[in-house]
Amino acid sequence: VQLQASGGGSVQAGGSLRLSCAASTRTFSNYAMGWFRQAPGKERDLVAGIGWNALHTYYADSVKGRFTITRDNAENMVFLQMTSLKPEDTAVYYCAAVVQGRTWSQVNYWGQGTQVTVSS
Repeated sequence: VQLQASGGGSVQAGGSLRLSCAASTRTFSNYAMGWFRQAPGKERDLVAGIGWNALHTYYADSVKGRFTITRDNAENMVFLQMTSLKPEDTAVYYCAAVVQGRTWSQVNYWGQGTQVTVSS
């Protein structure tokens, strides 16, 4: 499975960005999908996750109410809509896929990362 993330960029605080991740697999619905982020000098942390059928989602406390994760199983895509961005959201964002039944500490595939920079 190859994951191709896009949509990063530079915005001012309060702005919005939409990240996209395209998955090259015929079994996209076998995977929960998520977005992680890693700021310089920090660990890579899970920001948002979505189950295979989109019935279940997870958000880190720091992004609840501001970020929304969605997926389109027909197009093998997952999205992260980010609003009310803050400077502390600045990081490289990674798309991730994990086989159903595994935990987010057992990611099977990673995308290449896309930089998000939020200026104050």
